[in-house]
Amino acid sequence: MEPAKIPVEPPKKRRIGVLTSGGDAPGMNGAVRAVVRMAIHSDCEAYAVFEGYEGLVNGGNMIRQLHWEDVRGWLSRGGTLIGSARCMTFRERAGRMKAAKNMVLRGIDALVVCGGDGSLTGADVFRAEWPSLLSDLVAAGELTREQVEPYKVLNIVGLVGSIDNDMSGTDATIGCYSSLTRICDAVDDVFDTAFSHQRGFVIEVMGRHCGWLALMSAISTGADWLFIPEMPPQDGWEDEMCSMITKNRKDRGKRRTIVIVAEGAQDRHLNKISSSKIKDILTDRLGLDTRTTVLGHTQRGGAACAYDRWLSTLQGVEAVKAILEQTPQSPVPVITIRENKIMRTPLMEAVQLTKDVTEKIQSKQFDAAMDMRDAEFKEYYDAYLNTATPDHPRLHLPEGKRMRIAIIHVGAPAGGMNPATRAAVAYCLTRGHTPIAIHNGFPGLVRHHNDKPVSSVREVRWLESDSWVNEGGSDIGTNRSLPSDDMDGVAKCFDLYKFDALFVVGGFEAFTAVSQLRQAREKYDAFKIPLIVLPATISNNVPGTEYSLGSDTCLNTLIDFCDAIRQSASSSRRRVFVIETQGGKSGYIATTAGLAVGAVAVYIPEEGIDIKMLSRDIDFLRDNFVRDKGANRAGKIILRNECASGTYTTQVVADMIKEEAKGRFESRAAVPGHFQQGGKPSPMDRVRALRMAIKCMRHIESYTGQSRDAIANDPLSSAVIGVKGSQVLFSPMGGDSGLEETETDWTRRRPKSEFWLELQDVVNTLSGRSASRTQEGWFCYENPSSIQSIPSVPNSP
Repeated sequence: MEPAKIPVEPPKKRRIGVLTSGGDAPGMNGAVRAVVRMAIHSDCEAYAVFEGYEGLVNGGNMIRQLHWEDVRGWLSRGGTLIGSARCMTFRERAGRMKAAKNMVLRGIDALVVCGGDGSLTGADVFRAEWPSLLSDLVAAGELTREQVEPYKVLNIVGLVGSIDNDMSGTDATIGCYSSLTRICDAVDDVFDTAFSHQRGFVIEVMGRHCGWLALMSAISTGADWLFIPEMPPQDGWEDEMCSMITKNRKDRGKRRTIVIVAEGAQDRHLNKISSSKIKDILTDRLGLDTRTTVLGHTQRGGAACAYDRWLSTLQGVEAVKAILEQTPQSPVPVITIRENKIMRTPLMEAVQLTKDVTEKIQSKQFDAAMDMRDAEFKEYYDAYLNTATPDHPRLHLPEGKRMRIAIIHVGAPAGGMNPATRAAVAYCLTRGHTPIAIHNGFPGLVRHHNDKPVSSVREVRWLESDSWVNEGGSDIGTNRSLPSDDMDGVAKCFDLYKFDALFVVGGFEAFTAVSQLRQAREKYDAFKIPLIVLPATISNNVPGTEYSLGSDTCLNTLIDFCDAIRQSASSSRRRVFVIETQGGKSGYIATTAGLAVGAVAVYIPEEGIDIKMLSRDIDFLRDNFVRDKGANRAGKIILRNECASGTYTTQVVADMIKEEAKGRFESRAAVPGHFQQGGKPSPMDRVRALRMAIKCMRHIESYTGQSRDAIANDPLSSAVIGVKGSQVLFSPMGGDSGLEETETDWTRRRPKSEFWLELQDVVNTLSGRSASRTQEGWFCYENPSSIQSIPSVPNSP
């Protein structure tokens, strides 16, 4: 056969391909966008393979170069815009030979694959066979030795796109939290009808071999019963389920019943447990008016949630870095996340672990299957079992070890406060502790006590707290007042109510309150008890953690607002919106939201705003509109933190842009204000609230039986629970290595070192702003589109 008549000389720039395969998941478009723009930023060319491996096999116009502007606006789009198809041809060696030939002809020697374990396994096989595939192509006369010489090594990096979250070695896969959001929205909508008519609902969710969606939706919605593939119920489950639901409804007064079942649910003999079977059991045995809802493919639809946009973007950026750093000896990596840290994991190790779990399930080794899931999965499962209802007499502690645990909210309301309190109450009741809610913060505690208990300090019952599972804000009330306003009164109340521990949920004020109580221990023995903070604030500015409850809810609300605003900006085609975000003196919300919505620029207190910066950004906008010529319908957004500057307010910035645009484009200001606190908590805030609240309760339990002086001498008796890198841990408030001294910027009310600051560079890189501050304070932009460069600014004071 005649070798292909193409130039032998390889392209001047390295070419990186990206494809999505095996299915679609919300967030895949964000990953493609990040790969394309990071590749261009890294002086490479980006190529999209349309329709997955089928496009790789067929070649031609199905492998096309993507430019910077081609992926504009993709973050807010659902599904995958480059298509995804299952390809039987690629599973055969002949098909992979065609794919290899098409890649060589296109000059592509690196591929980012976003898909499930099957798609990623195929990518690993493709890389392993690559040298022999090229040899066979040369031997068959399909290609010449000169053509294949520059492409001896194929570099591949995997991204996991799957709503099931069924890949081992990662806490989350692209799309799983968006799918969970769809499920929770559907079940939340069912709540009112279930309550009004005292009905039962059986909700079937996706998950053939993995129960992550079912488990997390059961936690997020307070489901009465749960069925997952990894841990089938014991024989006789029908009677146990009916007994528990009867107790909840008749003895405890619960009006609604929710049962969550994964599509792959089965009993211990591998017989399928269908949603219809469960419905029939509840109807026939209990006479319960029961409805079945099979959510189906609605779980895949819609735009990605904030977390999936953030995750897919950062993983796409990391994938390009991994491509450029790979050597011929490097194993194929898959980009994963552990807690809050993006990591690289050997692909086939993760794939093999995933397959091993399925094999354990099929061989009825259910305990082993649970052990092989990530530790976080089993932890969530145990937490659900212990808090779904308080009916666990065998888990009660002896009388002498039971505690009176006070729960208080301090600071501004944040999504996740109510779910965290609900989890703490349920765990306390399960163990025999007495949960005591302090209503309206420290003022509610000390109000008119006069040695007599008041209604704002009272025990919480299970039924009261059960409805808090999906409620935003703070049902027991919160405010910013601190114990220092009346330290004597607070100490007196601690003694009056005989608190054995204090669980504080809130933001920087909560952190400050516990710091004050800890320091007052020298004077007041009442404070020599465990004092634990669970950070909950949309600002995410609490020292000791990289994640606070409520921040994810805020981000989802903010990106919904920005998506609607962008639609307005896109309709007029030549409009910029300057949107003001909350966050106090921490720019976390502005920066992370900027990453999730593809903002042109983000202004934060940590960097401030000056006239030179605004001038450069206006030049940058002007250049963008000149190149677009009104043809691109994607509007432009700038995010400004509320405290970024006292002079350059949101309205002033918008007016300056409008004035300097000279009619070439328009600008508007928008202030969502307290809308950003959100309504119902996001699923992530709900599930993490449960996990962290229970960890806090167990930490408090560890001090049972200790003297007050022994407790006070333990640095971890006053602590903050938080996510740090890839771990969840407790950090002491005081001591030589305590948060108060080492990590807290008290003046600016934020941590001294903010982990997310490096995300500013990612925002700037992917917007094309590519900002780097010089010693003179100027911003220098490099425009990857290279259609028309921005005039340089003299480096003068």
